Amino acid sequence: MKTRGIFHYLLLSGSLVTFASARQPNLLFLLADDQAWNGLSCAMHPDMPASKNPYVQTSNLEKLAAEGMRFSAAYSPASVCAPTRISLQTGKSPAQCHWTKAAGSMTAEDGFKLIPPQNRRSIESGETTIGELLQSAGYATAHYGKWHISGGGPENHGYDESDGDTGNEDAAPHVEPNPVDIYGMGERAYAFMEKNTTAGKPFFIQMSYHALHYPQNASKALIEKYRKLNPKGNEKEIGRAAMAEDLDRGIGLLLEKIDALGIKENTYVIYMSDNGSSTKKLLRGGKGDVREGGIRVPMIVRGPGIEGNTWCHQRVVGYDLFPTYCKLAGVTKALPAYIEGGLIDHLFAGGDEPVERPREELVFHFPHYQGDTPHTALFLGDYKLLRFYEDNSLHLFDIRKDISERNNLVDQYPELARRMKDKMDTYLAQVNAQMPRPNPKFDPENPPTLNQRRGEKRSKGGKGNRKNAEAPKPTAF
Repeated sequence: MKTRGIFHYLLLSGSLVTFASARQPNLLFLLADDQAWNGLSCAMHPDMPASKNPYVQTSNLEKLAAEGMRFSAAYSPASVCAPTRISLQTGKSPAQCHWTKAAGSMTAEDGFKLIPPQNRRSIESGETTIGELLQSAGYATAHYGKWHISGGGPENHGYDESDGDTGNEDAAPHVEPNPVDIYGMGERAYAFMEKNTTAGKPFFIQMSYHALHYPQNASKALIEKYRKLNPKGNEKEIGRAAMAEDLDRGIGLLLEKIDALGIKENTYVIYMSDNGSSTKKLLRGGKGDVREGGIRVPMIVRGPGIEGNTWCHQRVVGYDLFPTYCKLAGVTKALPAYIEGGLIDHLFAGGDEPVERPREELVFHFPHYQGDTPHTALFLGDYKLLRFYEDNSLHLFDIRKDISERNNLVDQYPELARRMKDKMDTYLAQVNAQMPRPNPKFDPENPPTLNQRRGEKRSKGGKGNRKNAEAPKPTAF
Protein backbone atom coordinates (compact mmCIF):
# COMPACT_ATOMS: atom_id res chain seq x y z
CA MET A 1 0.00 0.00 0.00
CA LYS A 2 1.28 3.45 -0.88
CA THR A 3 1.79 5.77 2.05
CA ARG A 4 3.93 8.60 0.73
CA GLY A 5 2.03 10.39 -2.05
CA ILE A 6 2.76 14.07 -2.63
CA PHE A 7 -0.50 15.00 -0.91
CA HIS A 8 0.62 13.38 2.32
CA TYR A 9 4.14 14.72 2.07
CA LEU A 10 2.72 18.23 2.04
CA LEU A 11 0.06 17.36 4.58
CA LEU A 12 2.50 15.98 7.10
CA SER A 13 4.95 18.83 6.65
CA GLY A 14 2.23 21.38 7.28
CA SER A 15 2.97 22.99 3.93
CA LEU A 16 0.41 24.77 1.79
CA VAL A 17 -1.93 22.40 0.01
CA THR A 18 -3.98 23.83 -2.87
CA PHE A 19 -6.95 21.98 -4.29
CA ALA A 20 -8.37 23.17 -7.61
CA SER A 21 -12.15 23.24 -7.76
CA ALA A 22 -14.05 24.54 -10.79
CA ARG A 23 -17.38 24.53 -9.00
CA GLN A 24 -17.51 23.99 -5.29
CA PRO A 25 -20.00 21.27 -4.38
CA ASN A 26 -22.33 21.38 -1.43
CA LEU A 27 -21.58 18.86 1.32
CA LEU A 28 -24.31 17.31 3.46
CA PHE A 29 -23.08 14.88 6.12
CA LEU A 30 -25.73 12.73 7.80
CA LEU A 31 -24.42 11.12 11.00
CA ALA A 32 -26.62 8.56 12.75
CA ASP A 33 -26.04 7.54 16.36
CA ASP A 34 -25.48 3.93 17.42
CA GLN A 35 -26.57 2.33 14.14
CA ALA A 36 -25.27 -1.13 13.39
CA TRP A 37 -23.55 -2.04 10.14
CA ASN A 38 -26.58 -4.16 9.27
CA GLY A 39 -29.10 -1.68 10.68
CA LEU A 40 -30.65 -0.62 7.35
CA SER A 41 -33.00 -2.33 4.92
CA CYS A 42 -30.34 -2.12 2.21
CA ALA A 43 -27.40 -4.49 2.47
CA MET A 44 -23.92 -3.21 3.29
CA HIS A 45 -22.25 -6.08 1.42
CA PRO A 46 -23.55 -7.54 -1.87
CA ASP A 47 -22.66 -11.13 -0.89
CA MET A 48 -23.89 -11.06 2.71
CA PRO A 49 -27.69 -11.18 3.12
CA ALA A 50 -27.25 -10.66 6.87
CA SER A 51 -25.66 -7.25 6.21
CA LYS A 52 -29.13 -5.74 6.14
CA ASN A 53 -31.79 -5.75 8.81
CA PRO A 54 -34.54 -8.35 8.27
CA TYR A 55 -37.41 -6.10 9.41
CA VAL A 56 -36.30 -2.44 9.75
CA GLN A 57 -37.64 -0.41 6.83
CA THR A 58 -35.46 2.48 5.61
CA SER A 59 -36.79 3.12 2.12
CA ASN A 60 -35.18 6.56 1.70
CA LEU A 61 -31.73 5.25 2.52
CA GLU A 62 -32.39 2.40 0.12
CA LYS A 63 -33.05 5.03 -2.55
CA LEU A 64 -29.89 6.93 -1.57
CA ALA A 65 -27.91 3.69 -1.97
CA ALA A 66 -29.51 3.04 -5.36
CA GLU A 67 -28.37 6.51 -6.47
CA GLY A 68 -24.93 6.30 -4.88
CA MET A 69 -22.14 4.10 -3.60
CA ARG A 70 -22.14 1.77 -0.61
CA PHE A 71 -18.93 1.20 1.35
CA SER A 72 -18.85 -2.34 2.69
CA ALA A 73 -15.77 -1.79 4.84
CA ALA A 74 -16.44 1.60 6.43
CA TYR A 75 -15.32 2.22 10.00
CA SER A 76 -16.17 4.83 12.56
CA PRO A 77 -13.10 6.33 14.25
CA ALA A 78 -14.26 4.90 17.58
CA SER A 79 -16.74 2.45 19.03
CA VAL A 80 -18.39 5.20 21.09
CA CYS A 81 -19.79 8.61 20.17
CA ALA A 82 -17.76 11.54 21.53
CA PRO A 83 -14.36 10.18 20.38
CA THR A 84 -15.76 9.73 16.88
CA ARG A 85 -17.16 13.27 16.92
CA ILE A 86 -13.91 14.98 17.85
CA SER A 87 -12.09 12.81 15.31
CA LEU A 88 -14.45 13.92 12.54
CA GLN A 89 -13.88 17.57 13.46
CA THR A 90 -10.09 17.38 13.71
CA GLY A 91 -9.00 14.64 11.30
CA LYS A 92 -7.12 12.91 14.12
CA SER A 93 -7.72 9.47 15.55
CA PRO A 94 -9.24 9.29 19.03
CA ALA A 95 -5.93 7.90 20.29
CA GLN A 96 -4.11 11.02 19.14
CA CYS A 97 -6.92 13.20 20.51
CA HIS A 98 -6.55 11.55 23.94
CA TRP A 99 -10.30 11.04 23.87
CA THR A 100 -11.15 7.37 23.57
CA LYS A 101 -14.28 6.99 25.71
CA ALA A 102 -17.57 8.87 25.82
CA ALA A 103 -18.38 8.72 29.53
CA GLY A 104 -16.20 9.27 32.58
CA SER A 105 -13.35 6.86 33.21
CA MET A 106 -12.92 4.47 36.11
CA THR A 107 -10.54 4.83 39.04
CA ALA A 108 -8.65 2.41 41.24
CA GLU A 109 -11.69 2.25 43.54
CA ASP A 110 -13.69 0.45 40.86
CA GLY A 111 -11.47 -2.54 41.50
CA PHE A 112 -10.67 -3.70 37.99
CA LYS A 113 -7.29 -5.17 37.13
CA LEU A 114 -6.32 -2.08 35.14
CA ILE A 115 -7.01 1.61 35.64
CA PRO A 116 -8.16 3.13 32.35
CA PRO A 117 -6.80 6.55 31.34
CA GLN A 118 -8.75 9.74 31.91
CA ASN A 119 -10.25 11.42 28.83
CA ARG A 120 -10.21 14.91 27.48
CA ARG A 121 -13.68 16.28 27.98
CA SER A 122 -13.67 19.32 25.69
CA ILE A 123 -12.42 20.19 22.22
CA GLU A 124 -9.57 22.65 22.61
CA SER A 125 -9.68 26.15 21.19
CA GLY A 126 -6.43 25.57 19.29
CA GLU A 127 -7.79 22.70 17.21
CA THR A 128 -8.24 23.35 13.49
CA THR A 129 -11.63 21.95 12.57
CA ILE A 130 -13.13 20.94 9.27
CA GLY A 131 -15.66 23.75 9.74
CA GLU A 132 -12.91 26.35 9.94
CA LEU A 133 -11.12 25.03 6.86
CA LEU A 134 -14.31 24.99 4.81
CA GLN A 135 -15.14 28.52 5.96
CA SER A 136 -11.72 29.55 4.65
CA ALA A 137 -12.77 28.23 1.23
CA GLY A 138 -15.92 30.35 1.21
CA TYR A 139 -18.37 27.80 2.57
CA ALA A 140 -21.35 28.53 4.75
CA THR A 141 -21.18 25.97 7.56
CA ALA A 142 -23.77 24.58 9.94
CA HIS A 143 -23.92 21.86 12.57
CA TYR A 144 -27.31 20.66 13.79
CA GLY A 145 -28.09 18.14 16.49
CA LYS A 146 -25.70 16.45 18.87
CA TRP A 147 -22.32 18.19 19.30
CA HIS A 148 -21.24 16.33 22.47
CA ILE A 149 -17.64 17.59 22.60
CA SER A 150 -18.14 20.81 24.61
CA GLY A 151 -15.71 23.66 23.95
CA GLY A 152 -18.51 26.20 23.79
CA GLY A 153 -20.29 24.47 20.91
CA PRO A 154 -19.96 24.45 17.13
CA GLU A 155 -20.05 28.22 16.64
CA ASN A 156 -16.78 28.45 18.55
CA HIS A 157 -15.25 25.96 16.15
CA GLY A 158 -15.98 26.95 12.57
CA TYR A 159 -19.74 26.82 12.22
CA ASP A 160 -21.94 29.76 11.23
CA GLU A 161 -25.06 28.17 12.68
CA SER A 162 -25.71 25.39 15.15
CA ASP A 163 -27.97 24.11 17.90
CA GLY A 164 -25.35 24.99 20.50
CA ASP A 165 -23.29 22.94 22.92
CA THR A 166 -25.63 19.96 22.89
CA GLY A 167 -25.43 16.41 24.22
CA ASN A 168 -27.54 13.31 24.56
CA GLU A 169 -29.91 14.88 27.06
CA ASP A 170 -31.05 17.50 24.54
CA ALA A 171 -32.91 14.80 22.61
CA ALA A 172 -35.06 13.70 25.55
CA PRO A 173 -37.79 16.38 25.41
CA HIS A 174 -38.48 15.80 21.72
CA VAL A 175 -41.32 13.34 21.24
CA GLU A 176 -43.88 12.76 18.50
CA PRO A 177 -44.44 14.50 16.07
CA ASN A 178 -40.74 15.42 16.24
CA PRO A 179 -39.01 12.45 17.89
CA VAL A 180 -35.51 13.35 19.11
CA ASP A 181 -35.75 16.52 16.97
CA ILE A 182 -35.29 14.69 13.65
CA TYR A 183 -37.74 16.91 11.81
CA GLY A 184 -36.79 20.09 13.66
CA MET A 185 -33.18 19.58 12.60
CA GLY A 186 -34.40 19.07 9.04
CA GLU A 187 -36.34 22.33 9.05
CA ARG A 188 -33.29 24.28 10.18
CA ALA A 189 -31.05 22.55 7.65
CA TYR A 190 -33.45 23.23 4.81
CA ALA A 191 -33.68 26.93 5.70
CA PHE A 192 -29.87 27.08 5.72
CA MET A 193 -29.62 25.33 2.34
CA GLU A 194 -32.26 27.58 0.80
CA LYS A 195 -30.66 30.78 2.12
CA ASN A 196 -27.20 29.93 0.84
CA THR A 197 -28.36 28.48 -2.46
CA THR A 198 -30.20 31.75 -3.12
CA ALA A 199 -27.02 33.65 -2.21
CA GLY A 200 -24.93 31.48 -4.54
CA LYS A 201 -22.77 30.22 -1.67
CA PRO A 202 -21.70 26.58 -1.23
CA PHE A 203 -22.62 24.98 2.08
CA PHE A 204 -21.41 22.28 4.44
CA ILE A 205 -23.95 20.91 6.89
CA GLN A 206 -23.29 18.23 9.47
CA MET A 207 -26.52 16.65 10.65
CA SER A 208 -25.58 14.93 13.91
CA TYR A 209 -28.78 13.07 14.59
CA HIS A 210 -29.64 11.95 18.12
CA ALA A 211 -31.37 8.88 16.70
CA LEU A 212 -31.15 6.04 17.63
CA HIS A 213 -31.04 7.36 21.22
CA TYR A 214 -34.23 7.55 23.29
CA PRO A 215 -36.04 4.77 21.38
CA GLN A 216 -39.05 5.28 23.66
CA ASN A 217 -39.52 8.66 21.91
CA ALA A 218 -40.15 7.06 18.50
CA SER A 219 -43.48 7.56 16.77
CA LYS A 220 -46.09 5.45 18.56
CA ALA A 221 -47.57 4.01 15.39
CA LEU A 222 -44.10 2.89 14.31
CA ILE A 223 -43.49 1.25 17.68
CA GLU A 224 -46.70 -0.73 17.23
CA LYS A 225 -45.68 -1.58 13.67
CA TYR A 226 -42.39 -3.08 14.83
CA ARG A 227 -43.98 -4.97 17.71
CA LYS A 228 -45.84 -6.87 15.01
CA LEU A 229 -42.85 -7.21 12.70
CA ASN A 230 -40.56 -8.39 15.50
CA PRO A 231 -42.80 -10.06 18.10
CA LYS A 232 -39.80 -11.56 19.92
CA GLY A 233 -37.97 -8.26 20.22
CA ASN A 234 -37.59 -6.45 23.52
CA GLU A 235 -38.83 -2.89 24.01
CA LYS A 236 -35.44 -1.35 23.25
CA GLU A 237 -35.02 -3.29 20.02
CA ILE A 238 -38.54 -2.40 18.92
CA GLY A 239 -38.07 1.27 19.79
CA ARG A 240 -34.74 1.46 17.99
CA ALA A 241 -36.28 -0.08 14.86
CA ALA A 242 -39.08 2.48 14.99
CA MET A 243 -36.57 5.27 15.53
CA ALA A 244 -34.54 4.05 12.55
CA GLU A 245 -37.61 4.48 10.36
CA ASP A 246 -38.34 7.89 11.88
CA LEU A 247 -34.77 8.88 11.02
CA ASP A 248 -35.15 7.51 7.50
CA ARG A 249 -38.33 9.58 7.00
CA GLY A 250 -36.59 12.73 8.18
CA ILE A 251 -33.71 12.10 5.81
CA GLY A 252 -36.17 11.49 2.99
CA LEU A 253 -37.79 14.87 3.53
CA LEU A 254 -34.39 16.56 3.54
CA LEU A 255 -33.40 14.87 0.29
CA GLU A 256 -36.67 16.00 -1.26
CA LYS A 257 -35.72 19.59 -0.42
CA ILE A 258 -32.39 19.17 -2.20
CA ASP A 259 -34.33 18.11 -5.29
CA ALA A 260 -36.72 21.04 -4.94
CA LEU A 261 -33.82 23.51 -4.73
CA GLY A 262 -32.34 22.07 -7.93
CA ILE A 263 -28.95 21.37 -6.33
CA LYS A 264 -28.88 17.57 -6.38
CA GLU A 265 -26.29 17.34 -9.16
CA ASN A 266 -23.80 19.47 -7.21
CA THR A 267 -24.39 18.11 -3.71
CA TYR A 268 -22.56 15.28 -1.98
CA VAL A 269 -24.66 13.43 0.57
CA ILE A 270 -22.68 11.24 2.96
CA TYR A 271 -24.42 8.91 5.40
CA MET A 272 -22.74 6.95 8.18
CA SER A 273 -23.00 6.10 11.88
CA ASP A 274 -20.87 7.39 14.75
CA ASN A 275 -20.23 3.86 16.01
CA GLY A 276 -21.47 0.35 15.55
CA SER A 277 -23.87 -1.69 17.59
CA SER A 278 -24.51 -5.35 18.25
CA THR A 279 -25.35 -7.19 15.05
CA LYS A 280 -26.26 -10.48 16.73
CA LYS A 281 -24.81 -13.37 14.70
CA LEU A 282 -22.91 -11.58 11.93
CA LEU A 283 -20.34 -9.38 13.70
CA ARG A 284 -18.90 -9.95 17.15
CA GLY A 285 -18.87 -7.18 19.70
CA GLY A 286 -20.75 -3.91 19.71
CA LYS A 287 -20.65 -0.44 21.15
CA GLY A 288 -17.70 -0.03 23.47
CA ASP A 289 -15.27 -2.46 21.87
CA VAL A 290 -13.25 -2.49 18.68
CA ARG A 291 -14.29 -5.81 17.33
CA GLU A 292 -16.14 -5.44 14.02
CA GLY A 293 -19.51 -4.94 15.69
CA GLY A 294 -18.28 -1.84 17.49
CA ILE A 295 -16.58 0.01 14.66
CA ARG A 296 -17.87 -1.29 11.31
CA VAL A 297 -20.69 1.02 10.22
CA PRO A 298 -23.04 1.68 7.30
CA MET A 299 -21.79 4.26 4.82
CA ILE A 300 -23.45 5.56 1.64
CA VAL A 301 -22.24 8.43 -0.57
CA ARG A 302 -24.18 10.10 -3.38
CA GLY A 303 -22.90 13.00 -5.44
CA PRO A 304 -21.21 14.33 -8.57
CA GLY A 305 -19.48 11.63 -10.57
CA ILE A 306 -20.74 8.76 -8.41
CA GLU A 307 -22.48 6.01 -10.35
CA GLY A 308 -25.67 4.68 -8.82
CA ASN A 309 -25.96 1.32 -7.08
CA THR A 310 -22.21 0.79 -6.91
CA TRP A 311 -19.98 -0.68 -4.22
CA CYS A 312 -16.59 0.04 -2.74
CA HIS A 313 -14.82 -2.61 -0.70
CA GLN A 314 -11.76 -0.57 0.24
CA ARG A 315 -11.39 0.03 3.96
CA VAL A 316 -12.25 3.63 4.83
CA VAL A 317 -12.47 5.38 8.19
CA GLY A 318 -14.45 8.43 9.30
CA TYR A 319 -11.45 10.76 9.53
CA ASP A 320 -10.72 10.16 5.83
CA LEU A 321 -13.57 12.62 5.25
CA PHE A 322 -11.51 15.54 6.64
CA PRO A 323 -8.94 15.77 3.79
CA THR A 324 -11.51 14.57 1.26
CA TYR A 325 -13.89 17.42 2.07
CA CYS A 326 -10.98 19.83 1.74
CA LYS A 327 -10.09 18.56 -1.71
CA LEU A 328 -13.68 18.58 -2.94
CA ALA A 329 -14.18 22.11 -1.59
CA GLY A 330 -10.98 23.57 -3.03
CA VAL A 331 -9.44 24.49 0.32
CA THR A 332 -6.24 26.49 -0.15
CA LYS A 333 -5.34 26.97 3.49
CA ALA A 334 -2.58 24.79 4.91
CA LEU A 335 -3.95 21.62 6.42
CA PRO A 336 -2.79 20.56 9.89
CA ALA A 337 0.32 18.42 9.91
CA TYR A 338 -1.18 15.86 12.24
CA ILE A 339 -4.25 14.64 10.38
CA GLU A 340 -4.36 10.89 9.82
CA GLY A 341 -6.96 10.39 7.09
CA GLY A 342 -6.47 9.91 3.37
CA LEU A 343 -8.25 11.05 0.24
CA ILE A 344 -11.16 8.83 -0.79
CA ASP A 345 -12.60 10.89 -3.65
CA HIS A 346 -10.98 8.56 -6.20
CA LEU A 347 -13.14 5.79 -4.75
CA PHE A 348 -16.23 7.89 -5.44
CA ALA A 349 -15.23 7.84 -9.11
CA GLY A 350 -14.91 4.05 -9.11
CA GLY A 351 -11.16 3.84 -8.58
CA ASP A 352 -9.72 0.90 -6.68
CA GLU A 353 -6.33 2.24 -5.67
CA PRO A 354 -5.71 1.85 -1.93
CA VAL A 355 -6.29 4.92 0.20
CA GLU A 356 -3.03 6.76 0.86
CA ARG A 357 -2.60 7.69 4.51
CA PRO A 358 0.42 8.71 6.57
CA ARG A 359 0.61 5.09 7.77
CA GLU A 360 -0.36 1.87 6.07
CA GLU A 361 -1.96 0.53 9.24
CA LEU A 362 -5.19 1.66 10.91
CA VAL A 363 -5.39 1.60 14.70
CA PHE A 364 -8.48 1.65 16.91
CA HIS A 365 -7.59 2.18 20.56
CA PHE A 366 -10.04 1.50 23.40
CA PRO A 367 -8.12 1.27 26.71
CA HIS A 368 -11.33 1.08 28.76
CA TYR A 369 -13.86 -1.28 30.27
CA GLN A 370 -17.18 -1.20 28.46
CA GLY A 371 -18.08 -3.80 25.88
CA ASP A 372 -14.90 -5.67 26.78
CA THR A 373 -11.71 -5.26 28.77
CA PRO A 374 -9.13 -2.64 27.59
CA HIS A 375 -7.83 -3.46 24.15
CA THR A 376 -6.54 -2.12 20.81
CA ALA A 377 -7.03 -3.25 17.22
CA LEU A 378 -4.75 -2.79 14.23
CA PHE A 379 -5.58 -3.46 10.58
CA LEU A 380 -2.85 -4.30 8.08
CA GLY A 381 -4.05 -5.44 4.68
CA ASP A 382 -6.65 -8.13 5.17
CA TYR A 383 -5.51 -8.86 8.71
CA LYS A 384 -6.68 -7.49 12.03
CA LEU A 385 -4.82 -7.88 15.32
CA LEU A 386 -6.50 -7.45 18.70
CA ARG A 387 -4.44 -6.99 21.83
CA PHE A 388 -6.07 -7.25 25.26
CA TYR A 389 -4.15 -5.52 28.03
CA GLU A 390 -5.30 -7.49 31.07
CA ASP A 391 -3.45 -10.58 29.88
CA ASN A 392 -1.53 -9.19 26.86
CA SER A 393 -3.20 -11.81 24.67
CA LEU A 394 -3.14 -11.42 20.89
CA HIS A 395 -5.89 -12.40 18.48
CA LEU A 396 -5.26 -12.36 14.72
CA PHE A 397 -8.01 -12.56 12.10
CA ASP A 398 -8.23 -12.52 8.31
CA ILE A 399 -11.15 -10.08 8.13
CA ARG A 400 -11.81 -10.62 4.43
CA LYS A 401 -12.44 -14.33 5.06
CA ASP A 402 -13.55 -14.15 8.69
CA ILE A 403 -15.67 -11.04 9.24
CA SER A 404 -17.10 -12.62 12.40
CA GLU A 405 -13.64 -12.86 14.02
CA ARG A 406 -13.98 -16.52 14.97
CA ASN A 407 -10.72 -18.08 13.79
CA ASN A 408 -7.69 -16.84 15.74
CA LEU A 409 -4.65 -17.21 13.47
CA VAL A 410 -2.00 -16.05 15.93
CA ASP A 411 -0.45 -19.52 16.29
CA GLN A 412 -0.56 -20.05 12.54
CA TYR A 413 1.11 -16.73 11.71
CA PRO A 414 3.20 -15.77 14.75
CA GLU A 415 5.64 -13.60 12.79
CA LEU A 416 2.82 -11.58 11.24
CA ALA A 417 1.25 -11.14 14.67
CA ARG A 418 4.58 -9.99 16.10
CA ARG A 419 5.11 -7.51 13.26
CA MET A 420 1.61 -6.11 13.66
CA LYS A 421 2.05 -5.80 17.43
CA ASP A 422 5.29 -3.88 16.84
CA LYS A 423 3.45 -1.52 14.50
CA MET A 424 0.75 -1.07 17.12
CA ASP A 425 3.28 -0.23 19.82
CA THR A 426 5.09 2.19 17.51
CA TYR A 427 1.90 3.99 16.54
CA LEU A 428 0.64 4.31 20.10
CA ALA A 429 4.00 5.73 21.16
CA GLN A 430 4.11 8.17 18.24
CA VAL A 431 0.71 9.67 19.07
CA ASN A 432 1.43 9.51 22.81
CA ALA A 433 -1.68 7.41 23.29
CA GLN A 434 -3.02 7.05 26.82
CA MET A 435 -2.68 3.54 28.18
CA PRO A 436 -4.26 1.59 31.04
CA ARG A 437 -2.05 0.88 34.03
CA PRO A 438 -2.03 -1.77 36.75
CA ASN A 439 -4.41 -1.22 39.64
CA PRO A 440 -2.71 -1.71 43.02
CA LYS A 441 -6.16 -2.21 44.59
CA PHE A 442 -7.12 -5.09 42.33
CA ASP A 443 -8.21 -8.16 44.28
CA PRO A 444 -7.83 -11.27 42.08
CA GLU A 445 -9.91 -13.24 44.58
CA ASN A 446 -12.86 -10.86 44.20
CA PRO A 447 -12.73 -9.28 40.74
CA PRO A 448 -15.59 -7.03 39.71
CA THR A 449 -17.99 -8.12 36.99
CA LEU A 450 -17.74 -6.17 33.79
CA ASN A 451 -21.03 -4.39 33.16
CA GLN A 452 -21.66 -5.39 29.56
CA ARG A 453 -23.82 -2.40 28.75
CA ARG A 454 -21.84 0.58 30.04
CA GLY A 455 -18.82 -0.73 31.91
CA GLU A 456 -18.99 1.90 34.64
CA LYS A 457 -20.46 0.05 37.61
CA ARG A 458 -18.86 -2.46 39.90
CA SER A 459 -20.76 -5.42 41.34
CA LYS A 460 -19.01 -7.44 44.02
CA GLY A 461 -18.15 -11.06 43.45
CA GLY A 462 -18.03 -13.18 40.34
CA LYS A 463 -15.42 -13.35 37.63
CA GLY A 464 -14.37 -10.64 35.25
CA ASN A 465 -16.40 -11.03 32.09
CA ARG A 466 -15.17 -10.77 28.51
CA LYS A 467 -17.77 -11.00 25.80
CA ASN A 468 -16.98 -13.64 23.26
CA ALA A 469 -16.58 -11.31 23.02
CA GLU A 470 -47.95 2.66 9.63
CA ALA A 471 -47.64 5.93 10.96
CA PRO A 472 -49.08 9.27 9.79
CA LYS A 473 -46.74 10.89 7.29
CA PRO A 474 -44.53 13.48 9.03
CA THR A 475 -45.31 17.08 8.36
CA ALA A 476 -43.05 18.52 5.67
CA PHE A 477 -40.70 21.36 6.62
